[in-house]
Amino acid sequence: MKRLTSLLSALFLTSLTAFAQIQPPVSSIALPPLVYVSGTGEIKVQPDEIMLNLAVDVRGKTLEEARKQNDEKVASILNYLKKYGVDPKNVQTTFMTVQPIYNSGEYGQTNPDFYTAQKTVSVLVKKVDKFDELLSGVYKAGANRVDGIEFRTSQLQKHRDEARKLAVKAAKEKATLLTSQLGAKVGRVYALSENTGGGYPIPYRGVMINKMSEAASMDAGGPTIAGGQITVTSTVEASFVIEQ
Repeated sequence: MKRLTSLLSALFLTSLTAFAQIQPPVSSIALPPLVYVSGTGEIKVQPDEIMLNLAVDVRGKTLEEARKQNDEKVASILNYLKKYGVDPKNVQTTFMTVQPIYNSGEYGQTNPDFYTAQKTVSVLVKKVDKFDELLSGVYKAGANRVDGIEFRTSQLQKHRDEARKLAVKAAKEKATLLTSQLGAKVGRVYALSENTGGGYPIPYRGVMINKMSEAASMDAGGPTIAGGQITVTSTVEASFVIEQ
């Protein structure tokens, strides 16, 4: 019985070895002739939203003084935005800090020279044509720094879909042109992937602004911000079967 079991085991292992030998390794499986291409689609649109990032920086002799001044200015800004008609869901506090500052350089200094308090607020502005007016208002309400603005479109998904269609079309046209030069033609798509851009240009990055002079320039008349156009992009990588 033991001898029979050994014989059956040997036959089983021999069968497995023979089966493994007739199976081609994965790496040796031949791919069909392919053409690899990429295509990019772009849609240029006028922005209908602006993301405004502003801040209030104050300093005081004590922590409580700095905190109180900052809170009062931020409250004034929030009240102004509410009266201006900005939806509260489009206003968000994004950062805050209160910290001591040591400038005298005295060895072993334990008492700070002063305290700084900072809060940053992001505001999604829907009325692009009224942006200058709103910006002037937040300056007067207490904002003394703008960290940047970002032009946006509320129809981003729609424009992305349009850019995606253009990208696929461009890839197919490129593959057709390449293969036709070799007397062949494009067959079915073999693989396809996409890399979709965010649709927004690099936002403006602000610096510390002199509130009084900037507010005065707003009141002088004429727009101070140009929205231009934003580009929504989609890029696809594709491979097509080459048919003779």
